Amino acid sequence: MTVPSTSRRAALTLAAGAAFAFGPAAPAAFPAPQRTRPAMSPRFAYVGCYTTAQRGGNGKGIAVFRVDGPGRWQQVDVTDTLPNPSFLTLDHTQSFLYAVHGDFDQVSAYAVNHRTGRLTPLGTQSSNGTNPVHLALTPDNRRLLVANYATGTLAVLPRTADGRLQPAEQIIELTGTPGPDRTQQTGPHPHHIPFASDQRHVLVPDKGTDRIHHFTYDTAAGRLSPATPATTTVRSGAGPRHIAYHPHLPLAYVVDELNSQVTTYSYDPHTGALASRSWLPTLAPTYTGDNTAAGIQLTPDARFLFVSNRGHDTIATYAVRDDGTLHTPRWTATGGRQPRFFTTDPAGSTLYAANQATDTITAFHITQEGDLQPTGRTVATGSPVCMVFSTEDRHRGS
Repeated sequence: MTVPSTSRRAALTLAAGAAFAFGPAAPAAFPAPQRTRPAMSPRFAYVGCYTTAQRGGNGKGIAVFRVDGPGRWQQVDVTDTLPNPSFLTLDHTQSFLYAVHGDFDQVSAYAVNHRTGRLTPLGTQSSNGTNPVHLALTPDNRRLLVANYATGTLAVLPRTADGRLQPAEQIIELTGTPGPDRTQQTGPHPHHIPFASDQRHVLVPDKGTDRIHHFTYDTAAGRLSPATPATTTVRSGAGPRHIAYHPHLPLAYVVDELNSQVTTYSYDPHTGALASRSWLPTLAPTYTGDNTAAGIQLTPDARFLFVSNRGHDTIATYAVRDDGTLHTPRWTATGGRQPRFFTTDPAGSTLYAANQATDTITAFHITQEGDLQPTGRTVATGSPVCMVFSTEDRHRGS
């Protein structure tokens, strides 16, 4: 991953004239995922972390918290894991949790106890690359996609009905010319591998080559295939990191790590193609220090877009117009240092900022106006870098 360093270089130009004109636009053994469920209150929070000295890690494993309200978390367990369980995801039934291990080459699987929240290890598989940084379940819940940052590869790992992972059945080597940053852009560095809102396309931001790679996922074959066009080229030195899709409009938003900006794209759900429409800075124009932008997320109602800044140590909040364009951001300090990751609760009413360098997670109430108001509650946990929530579900009979 990265250490904040040189991202300030483009901030002054970003502040002047960033917005452009906006144009038009399973088999029975696997429980069927339910995607139309209303948002429910979080019941347990699972927190990934860094554990190694190389990362300055103070974490001990995957921390499990019972969530009693906004910021009212009670730790119930820490699951000892391989080092750096740095990004997590739950399967669509919330019965299994998966973790990649940053700087290494492994993916771990765990069974979730719905009553206690505790995790039972189910084994590991190779990610077939170094420094896996993101993972995502396929829409049919049968396979896991993994992005390996250091080696510039993607892997597709099948999973069994009991949640265990099998060896990768597809490995893709990304290609592209490195960007101008000789430290951060040494080759392909995929950083995010989520499914688009159409559940068919997978767009992979590649920080190392200033590209976004386009793939389609064939559910029957269980394979990724290059789409046409195969890539979108972004601004030189931008370093695209993570992508968020508008739930109702054919739009995507990409946070560019190295020059601290958010780019709005039109998104063609038929081809997966992107077309740049506008860009805005993630930083306040008065800020003169180093910064790297990190996470990006829309509220469930798509009224607000959030981005985290490491260095500036803020969450930038963008109000989203009805046509999907963004207003100039406002900023809220995260109450700690290096917010590599943040997320909202399932209802979109509370934002949690994971301050990696100060071992805290800070809770903010999201107002109707999109303001972030501190709840006054902070969760202490070592080097937090990811959070996922399970929810109450009467259908599971917890």
